[in-house]
Amino acid sequence: MTTPPAVPPARDPGFVPPTLGRRFGALIIDWVLCLLVSNFFADPVRDGWAPVLVLILEYGFFLGLFAQTPGMYITRVRCVAWADGGRIGLIRALLRGALLCLVVPPLIMDEHRRGLHDRLTGSVITAAPRPARAPS
Repeated sequence: MTTPPAVPPARDPGFVPPTLGRRFGALIIDWVLCLLVSNFFADPVRDGWAPVLVLILEYGFFLGLFAQTPGMYITRVRCVAWADGGRIGLIRALLRGALLCLVVPPLIMDEHRRGLHDRLTGSVITAAPRPARAPS
């Protein structure tokens, strides 16, 4: 379960977003997973809409409920609400996924590396906390 940070990103003057490399790495991992999943019901090469649809649904489900897609989990980033640092919910996550698929919104970034898709959905990519290790 994702708990909001002590200080939400919007009110944290020291907020430093993750590198673009980590974000892009997460997107590549998620895209490969979408290609594999869409292969079950369509030919991703012939039916270009299939992996895009799977990506939008993946973002809606995973970001809406867990604040991380599988790719984000691997690269240790998460997507949270800009205002309070909590989850963005299913509707905003689906909208964010759809805007991400348009390609141009992610390219228009502000100083916090929030693309237009993040600003329109009130979200931000942050570093995910490292899992706590059990004492040995």
